[in-house]
Amino acid sequence: MSDTSTLPDANQADAPPLVTERAARRVAQILAKEPAGALLRVAVNGGGCSGFQYAFDIVRERADDDLLIEKDGVGVLVDPVSLDFLKGARIDFVDDLIGQSFKIDNPNATSSCGCGTSFSL
Repeated sequence: MSDTSTLPDANQADAPPLVTERAARRVAQILAKEPAGALLRVAVNGGGCSGFQYAFDIVRERADDDLLIEKDGVGVLVDPVSLDFLKGARIDFVDDLIGQSFKIDNPNATSSCGCGTSFSL
């Protein structure tokens, strides 16, 4: 995989995940408090009330096979296994009455839980 994605239209079924400007701004705010070189890792793990759940972690190391998505000067990593689940997804950040959180609009998910952190295929 290449070091950076060109972020094609997220409606394409095989497109890499797209990071919105709002999400990139929030990632920049978070990473500003971390040591230099820190990145946000977005992953899909088994579990959650719907079968799979999203995980967000701050990491300093990147695996050779990670996809690095660069948006507005910040880096977001996705491992190859999670990438299969996140193709065509849109990673956003929302600030509403319920609170602030990263939100993933995933075209691969057939259902999700009420809080939006887990999904099924």
